Amino acid sequence: MSEKPAGRRTCLYSAEQLEAIVRDMARQTVGLLAGRSRVALVGILRRGAPLAGRLHAQLRDNWGRADCVRFDLQIKRYADDLTLLHPETQLTENPAHAAIDLRGLSVVIVDDVMYHGNSMLRAVEYLARREPAEIRTAVLVDRGVTTLPVRSDVVGVRLDVAPSDIIECNVPPYEADFRIDLLQPA
Repeated sequence: MSEKPAGRRTCLYSAEQLEAIVRDMARQTVGLLAGRSRVALVGILRRGAPLAGRLHAQLRDNWGRADCVRFDLQIKRYADDLTLLHPETQLTENPAHAAIDLRGLSVVIVDDVMYHGNSMLRAVEYLARREPAEIRTAVLVDRGVTTLPVRSDVVGVRLDVAPSDIIECNVPPYEADFRIDLLQPA
């Protein structure tokens, strides 16, 4: 577990509340995928990957969608405190996933927070070259301030907060507890 930035933290959503939100995200996803037989769930590492796993479990256990292909993408631009790490969004392809054929699949990209849209746009661009039938996006939190032409098709919660505030999605295994905190930096 990494050290958290200093500031005032307020818990916005507890684990119990988030479990209900993920169930609702699965319901929304099923609606988007109605009539689609071939589906891939793609998690954006770090926290989008375990969220995609939770969404996949909900789709499998509660909606009978055990047929979903699951893999993750490594995309990095910002540190968890939104400090710029790379001037351009970096995507690292896992060689094991290079052989996955997405042609004709409905792809759902899952991430924790939609902020400016850099990571999601990079994932969409990369996956679009692999010719899926469609690409949808799912996020636990949409801050509603994207600066790029991407949108969230499936949204857990929309949080309108000050630009200087940070939404911290705490997602196991990266943090001990599943929760969303608002961090107002010191």
